[in-house]
Amino acid sequence: MMDSPELLFAVEVAVGGLLSGVMYALVAIGFVLIYKTSGVLNFAQGAMVLFAALTFVSLVERQVPFWAAIAVTLVIMAGLGFAIERTVLRPLSNRSPMTLFMATLGLSYVIEGAAQLIWGTQVHRLDLGVSNAPFEVGGIFISTFDLVAAAIAAAMVSVLTLFFRYTRTGLSFRAVADDTFAAIAVGLRLGRIQGTVWTAAGVVALVAGLLWGARLGVQFSLSLVVLKALPVLVLGGFDSIVGAIVAGLVIGATEKLAEVYLGPFVGGGIESWFAYAVALVVLLVRPSGLFGKKLVERY
Repeated sequence: MMDSPELLFAVEVAVGGLLSGVMYALVAIGFVLIYKTSGVLNFAQGAMVLFAALTFVSLVERQVPFWAAIAVTLVIMAGLGFAIERTVLRPLSNRSPMTLFMATLGLSYVIEGAAQLIWGTQVHRLDLGVSNAPFEVGGIFISTFDLVAAAIAAAMVSVLTLFFRYTRTGLSFRAVADDTFAAIAVGLRLGRIQGTVWTAAGVVALVAGLLWGARLGVQFSLSLVVLKALPVLVLGGFDSIVGAIVAGLVIGATEKLAEVYLGPFVGGGIESWFAYAVALVVLLVRPSGLFGKKLVERY
């Protein structure tokens, strides 16, 4: 049996992983929103995260007040999401899923190229005014920034959940996600719903961009944060917001614990690939993920 210091250390590692997992889930939710309504794996979500962070930090560097910069960036990201749906995805709505995926992949490079053209390639420091100093709770040290970031991400998830559960637009979104053809048959306007969802994805990208940009610095590698979301999607299911949250927590905690307790036996670096190993096992055992809908094909 572990003594008290070892147990506290294990709990501390797990808590740190859970807090990181909330931020993984936040990026994954951007994918889920799009996939549920259109069946598109939006690989441009990472570029949207980068674009949001660059927009905000550039405004702040030009002496725009903090909250004004957030408001302006919010409008820009909502507009970007809406514009992507109208100009790229809607004209391709009847194409194959692979065509739509390739369109979002190409779109990610276009967005990154536009960002580089506008703001250059230098690394920006993003300060949200939150200290990264740890504080102690019951012998467990927790990063202040990680806790605040997790609280913000949780608040965003709660707002989205309430919006899609209790508003008219949200109910329409759920109807389209459950049965697209039935939703169209009863008169729901699919284009408007998808436009709203892409707008929401732009807002999610803003929150994710601010949090990840403050943690890693605003640089072009920030767009690769989508790669951390992919195992979360596989584990939770591509069409489940609840699954993204649960899977984010599981991936965040297990990869931290694996790095600490298994890393020494394999030479370290296990945190960078452990989540993908978990995702591979899940694909072999349950391809739809823990919370995803199972596809039933009849021949």
